[in-house]
Amino acid sequence: MPSSRSTQPAEVHYCITPSDLHAHLFSVSLTIARPAAQQELSLPVWIPGSYLVREFAKNLQQLNARQGKRVLPLAQLDKHRWQVACTPGKPLELTYTACAYDSSVRTAWLDASRGFFNGTSLCLRVHGQEKHRHTLDIARTAATAQWSVATGLQALATDKQGFGLYGATDYDELVDCPVELGPFWVGRFKACGVPHQFVVAGAAPSFDGKRLLADTQKICETAIRFWHGSEGKAPFKSYLFMLNAVADGYGGLEHRNSTALICGRRDLPRQGEPRANEGYTTLLGLISHEYFHTWNVKRLRPADFATYDYSRENYTELLWFFEGFTSYYDDLLLRRAGLIDDATYLKLITKTINQVLQTPGRTVQTVAQASFDAWVKYYRQDENTPNSTVSYYTKGSLVALCLDLALRREGKTTLDAVMRALWARTAGGPMAEADLRAVLEQLAGRSFDSELAQWVHGTSELPLADLLAAHGVTLKAEAPQLAQRLGLRVAENHSVQIKAVLRGGAAEKAGMAAGDEWLGLEVQGQGWRIGKLDDVTFYAGAETALTAIVARDGRLLRLPLTLPPTAGGKAGAATTTKTRGKTAPAQQAQPAADTISLAPTDTAALGRWLA
Repeated sequence: MPSSRSTQPAEVHYCITPSDLHAHLFSVSLTIARPAAQQELSLPVWIPGSYLVREFAKNLQQLNARQGKRVLPLAQLDKHRWQVACTPGKPLELTYTACAYDSSVRTAWLDASRGFFNGTSLCLRVHGQEKHRHTLDIARTAATAQWSVATGLQALATDKQGFGLYGATDYDELVDCPVELGPFWVGRFKACGVPHQFVVAGAAPSFDGKRLLADTQKICETAIRFWHGSEGKAPFKSYLFMLNAVADGYGGLEHRNSTALICGRRDLPRQGEPRANEGYTTLLGLISHEYFHTWNVKRLRPADFATYDYSRENYTELLWFFEGFTSYYDDLLLRRAGLIDDATYLKLITKTINQVLQTPGRTVQTVAQASFDAWVKYYRQDENTPNSTVSYYTKGSLVALCLDLALRREGKTTLDAVMRALWARTAGGPMAEADLRAVLEQLAGRSFDSELAQWVHGTSELPLADLLAAHGVTLKAEAPQLAQRLGLRVAENHSVQIKAVLRGGAAEKAGMAAGDEWLGLEVQGQGWRIGKLDDVTFYAGAETALTAIVARDGRLLRLPLTLPPTAGGKAGAATTTKTRGKTAPAQQAQPAADTISLAPTDTAALGRWLA
């Protein structure tokens, strides 16, 4: 039982009420027991784990301050900061509302069927008191009488549905524990003795919750044992998964003892369905990814993130490690947990390799630069993104793959051991790239500085073919599809909408541009309407010279286009994908092709790697 003192509101206390469901408004009151004479407050501009300035203050309105019955003037200092001149030491109350109309995992949402919020969206930061204890009261209303509450915050005095008082040791913990509200499904299990809870909102009646729990339990136990062995303890007392199932969506955001997830409703496991569909495998990979982050980014984290600055961008060159290595292990742990087989795992790696090979930006930007530029490039993608940048998720995961395979080939250690040694070296805390280099040299018996210089701080092609071959997998070039041969990323819906034109491809040479609508073509004096890219080869036949008819800015343009050959396409072209220096020719160990495939050739060697 908590002590009577612990159930009392702290010196910094919030009360959050889902006050107007149809207007999507949360009402917030903030009481500061002992404010400063010129008390400053601010709302974060970003949320850790999602590297974009999102300006959460844009949703805040009707901010007022008072001490007792006296209304106090508020001075706005900039876009997200305010100052109150008040009597120091006397309780100060601020009230405001916040519009919650973002259904992502990063902000806040409220309607008649569900509520969700991150503290970074609703909780003003009290400057000078960030390290003090904070409490949060989640209020029930008549409209939410049948709802429940789920959060990773410590419950202090709550009812059976979870409404009531919660506590946090400081502001960082408060805003690192999102809150789910609604009539959600609830399931529970233990992983290595640790209680876990899974809540799902928006699931269809066919949802198989029992299977989701069993599979997630396997993921969690595999991850805990990865980090701590069979006898080790997880660095949290309990864990919460919050999943919002929607018509179409995907994503997740990690927190210290919870994660918020979004998936397509059809990606949930279904009762009576004997085999997992591709969407469910993707969901399991997301669950594995965010859970692995509990260690690799929430605790073992960049030294640049030792203390968060909520007022501006926080830069690091290490996202290739924290996101990329997590992306390597998310699917690998699925394999080790027995949730996918070797063939499925190789298919997932193949997809990642192709995504990187089909990104011309990999020869322009290093993955370390991509990490630093996440604030202005990865999270602000445009038509030129594939030509100018590379994903620290995908290439970072391939860097991890190459390191793991190189270490295993030399026979002294593995990347698994490196990760655990990093955890021990930093005591599960902030780390720098120098720590990784030191651990690699210590365990492998040699420096890996040359490899990191080429793979991380350079744009050399990764030696995938050579390393995979040493572990029983052959990498082979495949004939590229038409979109790859042309250098296009497109959407197809009654016509071909051009989303991106890739550097050096036939489409760029013809003068096509992102935003064009490709309506038809002329070949051998005849005009044809097209609705998808396959129509181009159907009407062109053996002809390689044709005229593309595109619409741009209300005008019809006739662009001369030469179709590239069906084999030996130009490296760097790409098809549509759906997500999560100079090249040194001597380092290029895989074929220069748009598309590759992987085939197992030595099951024993493959098994030793994946075990």
